[in-house]
Amino acid sequence: MKLARTLLAHPLTRDVDLDDPRTTLLRRQIIRRKRFLRKIYEEWYEQIAASVPPGNAPILELGSGGGFLREHVRGVITSDVVCGPGIDAVLDGTTLPIEDHALRAIVMVDVLHHLSEPRRFFAEAARCVRQTGAVIMIEPWVTPWSRLIYGRLHHEPFAPDASEWEFTGSGPLTAANGALPWILFERDRAKFLREFPQFAIHEIQLGMPFRYLLSGGVSMRTLMPGWTFGICRQAERMLQPWMHKLAMFARIKLARR
Repeated sequence: MKLARTLLAHPLTRDVDLDDPRTTLLRRQIIRRKRFLRKIYEEWYEQIAASVPPGNAPILELGSGGGFLREHVRGVITSDVVCGPGIDAVLDGTTLPIEDHALRAIVMVDVLHHLSEPRRFFAEAARCVRQTGAVIMIEPWVTPWSRLIYGRLHHEPFAPDASEWEFTGSGPLTAANGALPWILFERDRAKFLREFPQFAIHEIQLGMPFRYLLSGGVSMRTLMPGWTFGICRQAERMLQPWMHKLAMFARIKLARR
C-alpha cells in the first residue's frame, strides 16, 4: 500500500510537509487544475449553498484553505488557521472571535475531523450561531467500504473504535481522526445530543463511494479524465440504495434549536 501511495502521489505535494502553509497553496492549485476534482468541490459547494438557512446574517467558513466556496455562497467569511490568498480571517475553530448569535451558519469541508477538541468547537458554534441557523459540513464517513479505503490507502488517521472524541497530533492537518464525524453523529449520537441540546441532527446524506477516490483528491494523481465525471456521478446515483455500505462521505446539517 505504501508503494502504491508513493507511485500515485501528486508531483506538486510529494514529500511536502502537510502542516507547511505552502501545502495549502499547492492544494489550491491542484483543486483548480484537476477538472474531475474541481467538479466534486463545485457539487459540494452547491449542496452547502442549498442547505444554508435564508437571511442576511453572516456565514463563516472554517478551513477555507485552497477552496473556492465564496464563488457559490455570496458574502461568506472565509477563514483558516494560517494566512493565505482569499482568507478573510485567521482563527481557531475552538475560540471564535464572533459575537453571540451573530452567524446564520458555520460551514466547512473536510475540517471537523481535524478539530482535536470537538466539544470546544460545538460550544462555540452553539454560542455564535443564531436560532434557526445551522452548522453544515462535508466529512468522511464510516462504512465497510470506507474502512478499507481510509484505513489502508489514506494518509490521515482513521479510528472508528476510538473511545474518546478528542485526539492528539502535531499540526492542523496531520492531527485528525477521519472517523470523528461518524463517531459524533452516528455511534455516539445520543451522547452528542445530550451534551449539545442546542443542536438537532437535521440531515445526514451519504454519498460519493468512488468519485473522490478516482479524482485522486488533493494529494494523489487523477485516475479518470474530467469528461467522465458525469458518467461516474450517474453510476453513483444508481448505487444510492447501498450507500450505508459504500459511502465515503456525508453531508451533515445540524440545525440550531
